[in-house]
Amino acid sequence: MRKFLIGFLGIMACAGVRAEGLVDDTSDPLFLTARGRLLSRTIFDYFENGLRVGQYLNYGVVDGLVVGGNFYYQRDFDGDESGFSSADLNALYRIANSADNHLIYDMLGGVKFGGSHRLRSPDFADSVYYLGFRFGQQYEHVTLAATVKSSWIFNNEHGIAFIDFSPDLYLRVTADWRVGVGATLRKATDKCYDEETVGGRIVRQYGRTQYVGHFDYSFESEKFTTGLKINILF
Repeated sequence: MRKFLIGFLGIMACAGVRAEGLVDDTSDPLFLTARGRLLSRTIFDYFENGLRVGQYLNYGVVDGLVVGGNFYYQRDFDGDESGFSSADLNALYRIANSADNHLIYDMLGGVKFGGSHRLRSPDFADSVYYLGFRFGQQYEHVTLAATVKSSWIFNNEHGIAFIDFSPDLYLRVTADWRVGVGATLRKATDKCYDEETVGGRIVRQYGRTQYVGHFDYSFESEKFTTGLKINILF
């Protein structure tokens, strides 16, 4: 994981020409829904002995400000971890664009609440508040980005906080095909909830619709998740 992060930062420092016209590339890690546009992202995931179906929507309220929400339903065929997830309401604001080859900076925040306790992590998290910072740069054939996010769970007996660092490398291979790799390093105030994950995705673009095949692997649970995402930009 450390070698991946060092390599990512080295590529970010050496990349070249800035890209233009990426308004329809909804899998780009720095994508921002434009004013008056609606993004729908439908998710179908398979994990060991289970399936997950989710829906994410966001809307460009004004230039630079996006609000959204998501939830999913999970079916566990070999256990009791079935039900609806917490609802996640969130917002993102673009502080700085990439004019003059400067970095893109975004602020993000939100709250998760409700849902089945069997699907929460940790299970006592009735509500989770989070605030974060996303930054990076878009070039002609590559986007380099990273997100730093802090989350807080307020509980009289089990209060906890954690920080996620998520670098992402995204390549535009052709006009219609893209690939991406990423990772998340989580450090929590309770070491039981520390986590490291890696993942990848392959994207096929048809106009304003993208079909995204992806996989993720968690080192702590030693489990794979694979699935399909369908992004539609209205």
